[in-house]
Amino acid sequence: MEHTAAHAATPLRAALEDGVTRIITAVRAVGAPNPVVLIDGRSGAGKSTLARALIAAWPLPTPVQLLALDSIYPGWDGLDEGRERALAQVLLPHAEGRNGLWQRYDWDRGAYAETHTVDPALALIVEGAGLLTPSTARMADVRVWLESSAPSRRARALARDGESYRPHWERWAAQEDAHVAAHAPARCADIALRVP
Repeated sequence: MEHTAAHAATPLRAALEDGVTRIITAVRAVGAPNPVVLIDGRSGAGKSTLARALIAAWPLPTPVQLLALDSIYPGWDGLDEGRERALAQVLLPHAEGRNGLWQRYDWDRGAYAETHTVDPALALIVEGAGLLTPSTARMADVRVWLESSAPSRRARALARDGESYRPHWERWAAQEDAHVAAHAPARCADIALRVP
Protein backbone atom coordinates (compact mmCIF):
# COMPACT_ATOMS: atom_id res chain seq x y z
CA MET A 1 0.00 0.00 0.00
CA GLU A 2 2.78 2.46 0.88
CA HIS A 3 4.57 1.65 -2.38
CA THR A 4 1.41 2.42 -4.35
CA ALA A 5 0.91 5.74 -2.57
CA ALA A 6 4.53 6.75 -3.13
CA HIS A 7 4.32 5.76 -6.80
CA ALA A 8 1.07 7.74 -7.23
CA ALA A 9 2.71 10.84 -5.74
CA THR A 10 5.68 10.69 -8.12
CA PRO A 11 4.16 12.65 -11.06
CA LEU A 12 3.01 15.44 -8.72
CA ARG A 13 6.36 15.56 -6.98
CA ALA A 14 8.19 15.57 -10.32
CA ALA A 15 6.04 18.44 -11.64
CA LEU A 16 6.66 20.52 -8.51
CA GLU A 17 10.40 19.78 -8.56
CA ASP A 18 10.51 20.91 -12.19
CA GLY A 19 8.67 24.05 -11.17
CA VAL A 20 11.14 24.81 -8.38
CA THR A 21 14.05 24.36 -10.77
CA ARG A 22 12.51 26.71 -13.34
CA ILE A 23 11.65 29.34 -10.72
CA ILE A 24 15.15 29.21 -9.19
CA THR A 25 16.67 29.79 -12.63
CA ALA A 26 14.39 32.80 -13.09
CA VAL A 27 15.14 34.14 -9.58
CA ARG A 28 18.88 33.94 -10.19
CA ALA A 29 18.44 35.76 -13.51
CA VAL A 30 16.80 38.71 -11.75
CA GLY A 31 20.15 39.57 -10.19
CA ALA A 32 18.71 41.26 -7.10
CA PRO A 33 18.72 40.22 -3.43
CA ASN A 34 14.98 40.89 -3.01
CA PRO A 35 13.05 39.48 -5.98
CA VAL A 36 9.28 39.05 -5.82
CA VAL A 37 7.73 35.75 -6.93
CA LEU A 38 3.96 35.45 -7.46
CA ILE A 39 2.33 32.00 -7.61
CA ASP A 40 -1.28 31.72 -8.78
CA GLY A 41 -3.54 28.81 -9.62
CA ARG A 42 -6.94 27.49 -8.67
CA SER A 43 -7.62 25.87 -5.32
CA GLY A 44 -5.76 22.59 -4.91
CA ALA A 45 -3.37 23.22 -7.81
CA GLY A 46 -0.31 22.94 -5.55
CA LYS A 47 0.59 26.59 -4.88
CA SER A 48 1.34 26.21 -1.18
CA THR A 49 3.33 23.02 -1.72
CA LEU A 50 5.33 24.68 -4.49
CA ALA A 51 5.99 27.77 -2.33
CA ARG A 52 7.24 25.63 0.58
CA ALA A 53 9.51 23.65 -1.74
CA LEU A 54 10.82 26.87 -3.26
CA ILE A 55 11.62 28.27 0.18
CA ALA A 56 13.48 25.06 1.09
CA ALA A 57 15.60 25.38 -2.08
CA TRP A 58 15.90 29.19 -2.06
CA PRO A 59 19.08 30.04 -4.01
CA LEU A 60 19.94 33.49 -2.64
CA PRO A 61 21.90 34.28 0.54
CA THR A 62 19.25 36.71 1.79
CA PRO A 63 16.15 35.21 3.44
CA VAL A 64 12.81 34.99 1.69
CA GLN A 65 9.42 35.97 3.14
CA LEU A 66 6.13 34.21 2.37
CA LEU A 67 2.62 35.59 2.22
CA ALA A 68 -0.16 33.08 1.56
CA LEU A 69 -3.37 34.80 0.49
CA ASP A 70 -5.26 32.22 2.59
CA SER A 71 -4.07 34.36 5.52
CA ILE A 72 -5.75 37.54 4.24
CA TYR A 73 -8.83 36.52 2.25
CA PRO A 74 -11.79 37.90 4.25
CA GLY A 75 -13.80 34.67 4.17
CA TRP A 76 -15.32 32.55 1.43
CA ASP A 77 -16.34 35.49 -0.76
CA GLY A 78 -13.04 37.35 -0.46
CA LEU A 79 -10.89 36.23 -3.40
CA ASP A 80 -10.77 39.66 -5.06
CA GLU A 81 -10.40 41.57 -1.80
CA GLY A 82 -7.51 39.33 -0.72
CA ARG A 83 -5.64 40.11 -3.94
CA GLU A 84 -6.31 43.84 -3.67
CA ARG A 85 -5.10 43.87 -0.06
CA ALA A 86 -1.91 42.06 -1.09
CA LEU A 87 -1.35 44.57 -3.91
CA ALA A 88 -1.94 47.70 -1.81
CA GLN A 89 -0.45 46.58 1.50
CA VAL A 90 2.46 44.36 0.43
CA LEU A 91 3.40 44.39 -3.26
CA LEU A 92 3.27 48.14 -3.87
CA PRO A 93 5.20 49.04 -0.69
CA HIS A 94 7.79 46.35 -1.47
CA ALA A 95 8.28 47.78 -4.97
CA GLU A 96 8.69 51.27 -3.48
CA GLY A 97 11.19 50.13 -0.84
CA ARG A 98 8.76 50.60 2.06
CA ASN A 99 7.72 48.15 4.76
CA GLY A 100 4.50 46.33 3.94
CA LEU A 101 1.90 45.63 6.61
CA TRP A 102 -0.81 42.99 6.34
CA GLN A 103 -3.35 41.65 8.81
CA ARG A 104 -4.16 37.98 9.23
CA TYR A 105 -7.81 37.13 8.77
CA ASP A 106 -9.15 34.90 11.53
CA TRP A 107 -11.60 32.63 9.71
CA ASP A 108 -13.08 31.33 12.98
CA ARG A 109 -13.83 34.80 14.35
CA GLY A 110 -14.65 36.36 10.98
CA ALA A 111 -12.40 39.34 11.65
CA TYR A 112 -8.89 40.59 11.01
CA ALA A 113 -6.36 39.88 13.73
CA GLU A 114 -2.65 40.64 14.24
CA THR A 115 -0.49 42.64 11.85
CA HIS A 116 2.64 41.33 10.09
CA THR A 117 5.50 43.28 8.49
CA VAL A 118 7.12 42.61 5.10
CA ASP A 119 10.70 43.85 4.75
CA PRO A 120 11.37 45.38 1.31
CA ALA A 121 15.08 44.49 1.55
CA LEU A 122 14.22 40.79 1.52
CA ALA A 123 12.86 38.53 -1.21
CA LEU A 124 9.14 37.82 -1.19
CA ILE A 125 6.94 34.94 -2.35
CA VAL A 126 3.20 35.57 -2.51
CA GLU A 127 0.93 32.65 -3.34
CA GLY A 128 -2.80 32.36 -3.66
CA ALA A 129 -5.75 31.85 -5.96
CA GLY A 130 -6.75 35.02 -7.79
CA LEU A 131 -3.34 36.65 -7.35
CA LEU A 132 -1.99 37.13 -10.85
CA THR A 133 -3.38 40.10 -12.80
CA PRO A 134 -1.76 42.72 -15.03
CA SER A 135 -1.58 45.03 -11.98
CA THR A 136 0.08 42.54 -9.63
CA ALA A 137 2.31 41.19 -12.41
CA ARG A 138 3.94 44.63 -12.73
CA MET A 139 5.04 44.37 -9.10
CA ALA A 140 6.77 41.00 -9.56
CA ASP A 141 10.01 39.66 -10.99
CA VAL A 142 8.84 36.07 -11.49
CA ARG A 143 5.21 35.13 -12.21
CA VAL A 144 3.97 31.55 -12.01
CA TRP A 145 0.66 29.97 -13.05
CA LEU A 146 -0.25 26.40 -12.02
CA GLU A 147 -2.74 24.47 -14.14
CA SER A 148 -4.37 21.26 -12.91
CA SER A 149 -7.58 19.37 -13.62
CA ALA A 150 -10.63 20.05 -11.47
CA PRO A 151 -10.91 16.45 -10.15
CA SER A 152 -7.24 16.41 -9.06
CA ARG A 153 -7.48 19.84 -7.48
CA ARG A 154 -10.69 19.02 -5.64
CA ALA A 155 -9.27 15.78 -4.24
CA ARG A 156 -6.16 17.56 -2.98
CA ALA A 157 -8.09 20.51 -1.54
CA LEU A 158 -10.54 18.30 0.35
CA ALA A 159 -7.71 16.08 1.61
CA ARG A 160 -5.91 19.20 2.83
CA ASP A 161 -8.82 21.13 4.34
CA GLY A 162 -11.27 18.36 5.15
CA GLU A 163 -15.03 18.33 4.92
CA SER A 164 -15.30 21.95 6.06
CA TYR A 165 -14.30 23.01 2.53
CA ARG A 166 -16.76 20.79 0.63
CA PRO A 167 -19.83 23.07 0.93
CA HIS A 168 -17.77 26.06 -0.25
CA TRP A 169 -16.02 24.45 -3.24
CA GLU A 170 -18.45 25.75 -5.92
CA ARG A 171 -18.73 29.16 -4.29
CA TRP A 172 -14.94 29.58 -4.36
CA ALA A 173 -14.61 28.06 -7.87
CA ALA A 174 -17.05 30.67 -9.22
CA GLN A 175 -14.73 33.44 -7.99
CA GLU A 176 -11.76 31.67 -9.59
CA ASP A 177 -13.69 31.42 -12.87
CA ALA A 178 -14.38 35.15 -12.75
CA HIS A 179 -10.71 35.86 -12.04
CA VAL A 180 -9.55 33.76 -14.99
CA ALA A 181 -12.09 35.40 -17.32
CA ALA A 182 -11.27 38.93 -16.19
CA HIS A 183 -7.48 38.77 -15.81
CA ALA A 184 -6.16 35.85 -17.92
CA PRO A 185 -3.57 34.92 -15.28
CA ALA A 186 -1.90 32.31 -17.49
CA ARG A 187 -1.02 35.08 -19.95
CA CYS A 188 0.45 37.17 -17.12
CA ALA A 189 2.84 34.34 -16.14
CA ASP A 190 6.47 33.85 -17.13
CA ILE A 191 6.32 30.22 -15.99
CA ALA A 192 3.32 27.95 -16.56
CA LEU A 193 3.31 24.60 -14.80
CA ARG A 194 1.05 21.65 -15.55
CA VAL A 195 0.37 19.79 -12.29
CA PRO A 196 -1.13 16.25 -12.47
